[in-house]
Amino acid sequence: MSITPIGSYRLFQKLHPLSLLAQLTSRRATGCLSIFTGIVSWSIYLEEGKLTYASYSDKLFERLDSHLRRLSQQIPSLNSATRVQMRLMFETKNEHQSIPNADYQAICWLVNQNYITSVQAGSLIDELAKDVLESFLCLKEGSYEFSPESSLDELPKFCRLDLRLLVEHCQKQLRNRQNIQSSIPAGAGSQVLSKIQPSQVQPQLKIKLGQLPIPINFDIPENNKNNQPNVGKKLYTIACIDDSQTVLNSIKHFLDENTFSVVMINDPVKALMQILRSKPDLILLDVEMPSLDGYELCSLLRKHSAFKHTPIIMVTGRTGFIDRAKAKMVRSSGYLTKPFTQSELLKMVFKHLG
Repeated sequence: MSITPIGSYRLFQKLHPLSLLAQLTSRRATGCLSIFTGIVSWSIYLEEGKLTYASYSDKLFERLDSHLRRLSQQIPSLNSATRVQMRLMFETKNEHQSIPNADYQAICWLVNQNYITSVQAGSLIDELAKDVLESFLCLKEGSYEFSPESSLDELPKFCRLDLRLLVEHCQKQLRNRQNIQSSIPAGAGSQVLSKIQPSQVQPQLKIKLGQLPIPINFDIPENNKNNQPNVGKKLYTIACIDDSQTVLNSIKHFLDENTFSVVMINDPVKALMQILRSKPDLILLDVEMPSLDGYELCSLLRKHSAFKHTPIIMVTGRTGFIDRAKAKMVRSSGYLTKPFTQSELLKMVFKHLG
């Protein structure tokens, strides 16, 4: 079999994922294989033909968080607060401020902070690699480059995984999906499954790593993200974090539903992820809450690039100088004293929403 040179950047073309992986394995390559489609990218890191890490740019931290959430059933320290702190430290919304290999650095941080062991980190990377490689094997077109130097060189390694075993697992998963699709009555499958034809997937599933494959024609619609139901968006989204449901109900009552969409959060630890997802225009944050201090939460939010400039109003019954000084130290935007009237609340909100 003729070997395609992979030492330099390749133009946009048809891809044979198995062939690329086979070449790297047979050559016992060390470095990073980067694959680009213009929208998303894959990075596969190798040491002497063994996989040390694999990453896929789409929903990077959502994927990592999902695996950590499952792992938290065996490791209680991987609770919501830990995972949110990790995302606040390493996840950035602005690609110009992105941290190189942010997901891998996040795993290293979890090990350094003793949330997980090196062995558990290796198992986590193994599960992540299966997700990444499964999506890579479905790729039909793109461009790629292989660099003998890896950006992970200075970071600790937690595993060296056999690519052949990983690919065999991914092929089995794809085959199972195909079997599920063939057993679903016409018209009953999901939109993604309905796009898959037996002739498009089955040939590659029979090919062993090391043989020249027939490309997988595994079509995932580009407009898949647009299939969510349209929900009327409010003018402003306000996140209210308070352990008192009475206070939350009062705030919601004070804020006109035609102008504001109020996200009520009464458990700061479990609902921290909701703050990230809702991307509020303004946050009303109670100071005194069980499990998580309001000042601490404000400080964590300010460390995240997405919330550096989001107005955060501290809501508290305390009126002392020390409490106001604490609020300034964590860079809160304002201070609202309980009990407050509708007029006082609206004045504070519109002051910071402009």
